[in-house]
Amino acid sequence: MDKITRYSGGEMEIMPYGLWPSPLTAEQLAQSRRLQDVFWDDERMVWLETRSGHGMVVALDDGECAPRDLTPDRSVRARVGYGGGDLAVARGQVFYASDGRLYCQSLTTGQAAPITPAYGAWASPVVSPCGRWVVAVHSDEGVDCLALVDATGMAWPVKLASGADFYMQPTWHPHGKLLAWVEWDHPQMPWDGARLMLANVVDDGHGSAYLEDVQQVAGGLETAAQQPRFSPDGRWLAYISDETGWGALYLLNLETRERCPLVQVEAELGKPAWVQGIKTYDWASDSQALYFCRSDLGATTLWRVALVSAEQHQVRGLSAYTELGQVAISQHGRIAMVASGPRITERLIVYDPQTERHWVVARSSGENTAAEWLAEPEALSWPTTEGDVAHGILYRPASALRGPGKPPLIVRVHGGPTSQTGMGYAAQAQFFASRGFAVLDVNYRGSTGYGRTYMLKLREKWGIYDVDDTVTGAQYLAEQGIVDATRMVVMGGSAGGYTVLRSLIQHPSVFKAGICLYGVTNLFTLASDTHKFEARYLDSMIGPLPETADRYRDRSPIFAAESITDPIAVFQGAEDQVVPLAQAETIVAALRRTGTPHEYHVFAGEGHGWRQAETIRAFYDLVLRFLRQYVIYGLGDR
Repeated sequence: MDKITRYSGGEMEIMPYGLWPSPLTAEQLAQSRRLQDVFWDDERMVWLETRSGHGMVVALDDGECAPRDLTPDRSVRARVGYGGGDLAVARGQVFYASDGRLYCQSLTTGQAAPITPAYGAWASPVVSPCGRWVVAVHSDEGVDCLALVDATGMAWPVKLASGADFYMQPTWHPHGKLLAWVEWDHPQMPWDGARLMLANVVDDGHGSAYLEDVQQVAGGLETAAQQPRFSPDGRWLAYISDETGWGALYLLNLETRERCPLVQVEAELGKPAWVQGIKTYDWASDSQALYFCRSDLGATTLWRVALVSAEQHQVRGLSAYTELGQVAISQHGRIAMVASGPRITERLIVYDPQTERHWVVARSSGENTAAEWLAEPEALSWPTTEGDVAHGILYRPASALRGPGKPPLIVRVHGGPTSQTGMGYAAQAQFFASRGFAVLDVNYRGSTGYGRTYMLKLREKWGIYDVDDTVTGAQYLAEQGIVDATRMVVMGGSAGGYTVLRSLIQHPSVFKAGICLYGVTNLFTLASDTHKFEARYLDSMIGPLPETADRYRDRSPIFAAESITDPIAVFQGAEDQVVPLAQAETIVAALRRTGTPHEYHVFAGEGHGWRQAETIRAFYDLVLRFLRQYVIYGLGDR
């Protein structure tokens, strides 16, 4: 091979892009933990982390250095929709969802005790200020409600609020007399339109309670409200609404019932409610300010806004982090968050506003990959169809090595499709960039994070604009001389897998190969077979049935599978309830009939995404083998 002169005092071979040795291994990705949520109980920290599919509640007492695992024998995971809202902490106890029940467990000693019968699914438990009750979202056989649960488990749960198709984010007033929550109905998704509700809680005198004077105070069919949170002093209800086109922070005066915006900027303060337990802001303990996450072009920063003056400023000392979330503030004002940076894997951190210093409480990985092997992401925009501009994030190959020519490109397409890829640590992107691939994360029209107008562009255009933006993004990088136009790959999961298939069908030979993870192949069967949360999603993404049946056929990959000629690898979870196994089986059968080069891998015990360490390890090994065969070495060309 050719040589380059002098690197660290010696010579180093120029190695082909895509074949670089990398210290970021599949084993490391498989062993990483997911830090999912964090809470305070006085000054004790409690958080949830996932280890190879097991949801572990962890506690760290104030003044101690060694955390304790609380749930080694029971995996904590809420299963309403896509999950989230797994637990709540109050009065020295943790309340959590597991295996169709709610449990209560001491944060010090003792075993967990169930407080609900085993039926349906539970999420978003919240404990009343008096400690008597827990309100939680319950879902069973397609019927959702807010349920009132006796915190001791002695009484049967009762319906507190019902009639809407979906509920999320219940929250108690600090005096226990009011309850707020978010609800919405089909065919809306929570980011399309959701109602913020407020009601009085009345003790019935017989060990239970009911609601009266139920009012809608924000949101609607074309306005999404989310994350209601009462101020500690009980005077205000804060929430996020996108009625001005961006997720803004609002206040409702509980005495006068007047509402007003507190923070309005052309940036996103919320997130699409794919899961129950999102927390992008919290009240300061003295009720005089709020701390909120602000997302600009995929990068998140933490800000403080004063209640009276509405003066806001960015919190200092956190510049190393570009992704922040799950904000929780203790009684003494310490701020806990899940945070990551471009070259910093996910951490649980605590920030002290008094000293403007932060410290790390937990890490998701060993953080033993040197910085020179990790790429620095770049926000990118490019012209796309119909005179629009699309957005994304670019990772250039990261290493002291260099390759001949230009690097191959992997275009990653996120799921949703109403989601967003941010600029926090992206393990998969770094895995490939450290091996000599350029990686483009496409936030196509329809993604969140760029305002409501940008998100709504995908209405009735799914399978068109997402494909256009994926293809034009790849072509733009090739035209700019950044990547090798003959070695571009498209990769995505779920809705992103659908875009992979549509891209290979609509634009053959643009991509050298495709990698499809649990992708949608038949829109008709998806509309009839998917879970309740997304059962009417296609009404807005494609159109209502039967009126727009022609669109469903035209945009379903299964009916044009013969047009796929580029090599493709298909991966599927055997227990996927969102995009069932049959979706993958049908497209693979078509690939076999046409003789298209392909691989098909089904992972037992996995659902909509990989959780088990052995699956993650096997997946990356298989993908690397596939890329070497069809992209790096160019075998299988027809």
